Amino acid sequence: MIVSGPILITGGTGMVGRNLLDLAKARQIDVVAPSSRELDLRNFDAVRGFLRELQPACVVHAAGRVGGIQANIREPVAFLVENWDMGRNLLMAAREAGVQRVMNLGSSCMYPRNSPNALREEEVLTGQLEPTNEGYAIAKCAVARLCDYINRESPECHYKTLIPCNLYGKYDKFDPQHSHLVPAIIHKVHEAKTSGRQEVDIWGDGKARREFLYATDLADAILVLAERFDELPGLLNIGLGRDYEVNEYYQAAAEVVGYSGRFVHDLSKPVGMSRKLVDIGRATELGWVAKTSLVDGLRATYDYYLNQLG
Repeated sequence: MIVSGPILITGGTGMVGRNLLDLAKARQIDVVAPSSRELDLRNFDAVRGFLRELQPACVVHAAGRVGGIQANIREPVAFLVENWDMGRNLLMAAREAGVQRVMNLGSSCMYPRNSPNALREEEVLTGQLEPTNEGYAIAKCAVARLCDYINRESPECHYKTLIPCNLYGKYDKFDPQHSHLVPAIIHKVHEAKTSGRQEVDIWGDGKARREFLYATDLADAILVLAERFDELPGLLNIGLGRDYEVNEYYQAAAEVVGYSGRFVHDLSKPVGMSRKLVDIGRATELGWVAKTSLVDGLRATYDYYLNQLG
C-alpha cells in the first residue's frame, strides 16, 4: 500500500466526505475528518498548524461550497471565492507543512461547455465554461492548476486532481434551492406522488444529457486509487462511463418512487450544457470502474430520502 498512515479528509460532513467515512470505516482505513468548526479552511494559519501537527500521509480535499443550477446562478461570488479560498489555503499550507500527497477533487464543470464527445483530461481550460456555474468552475480550474504549479516548483510534492462527473447518493441535499439534478428530481417526483399531482415539470425539453455517479462509487475510487497514488496522472476523470437524457432520469425516478403521472416541459427555464460526459479511459486502465447502476443508485438514494423524511 503506497499510502500508509492517516488520510485527512476535508469536507467530512458533506456528501462525498460522509460516504468516504462510511467506506473507510468498513475497510478499517485510518482517516481523520474534522468538521468546518474544527478546521476552518478559510483560515490559512489554522490549516497550516493542523497539517503540521497531524502530518497526514495523504490529504483528500473534498470540501467546498456546492449546489445546483439555481444556487450557482443566484450566488456566483460565493461559489467562486469560497471554493478558491479553501483550495488555495489547503494546498499552500500542505506545501509549507511538508505534506507530499494531496488528492484534490475537481468537477466536470471545469470542462468547456457543449462538447459533443466524451471529455478528456487534457481539455480542461481549452474553451468557454458553462455560464450557469462559471464561478464554481473557475475556482475548481484554478485549484487544479495550482496543484500543477506546486508540483513543478516542489518536486517532492505530488498534488493531483480527480475530476468526478456529477454525483448523487446518500447524504445528498434534496432542498430545491440547493440540490443538484438527481436529488431535485427525487424530491419533485415524491412530492407529486404524495400530493396526488398528475404533472411534474421538467426544465427545458429534457434532452440535455448528464452523467451521474453514485457517491459511494466515488468514495470507492478515492480509496482504491489512494493505494496507487504515485501511478496517478495529474488529472484523472472518475465517472460512470455513460450518460442519460434528463427525461430518462425523470422516468427512472418515477419507476423507483412509484409515480404514474405525466411530465411536462417548461421551455422558459435554463438547462445548462447540452451534454457533459467524461472520458474514463485513464481510470479504466488503472483498474477502476463504477459498480452501481442508475436504478440501484436511485433506489438507495430514495430509501435514504425517505429515512430523512421519517
